[in-house]
Amino acid sequence: MTDDLKERTKQAVMNVKKHLRITKVVCTRSVKGKYGDSYVGYSAAWDTIQDDAGGSADLATVQDNDQDLANHGGMTLKESKVASLLLGMQADVAAHDHAVAGGNISQTQHTESIKAIKHNYSRLIADLLGGDEPGNGGGNA
Repeated sequence: MTDDLKERTKQAVMNVKKHLRITKVVCTRSVKGKYGDSYVGYSAAWDTIQDDAGGSADLATVQDNDQDLANHGGMTLKESKVASLLLGMQADVAAHDHAVAGGNISQTQHTESIKAIKHNYSRLIADLLGGDEPGNGGGNA
């Protein structure tokens, strides 16, 4: 790959990342225990009233040709990373809650896991917000 092509590729990726807006985050977890798996899945949509959360604007807005409103919604890449971590933490906690409720893990395992989950996610969120990654959509989340 030529240097010119590398630079154009880098610029194209940075441009897409800068304008990328995420409207949905999905996190699934399972905890394996002595009596089987405890599985949880969460899905969260952002700033949309569409049933499937497939876009950042509702159909009426797009039909009214209000393209500014149609493109305004959604999360920046950094915001979506924070949302993913928050939703992931809830999915992890819920999966462990289900596992202890179903007798798949002990109360001690549950307590230790929840403490570690909350600590680790909090650290990841703090690390993410402490750094300003290039191409993350700009600004703090």
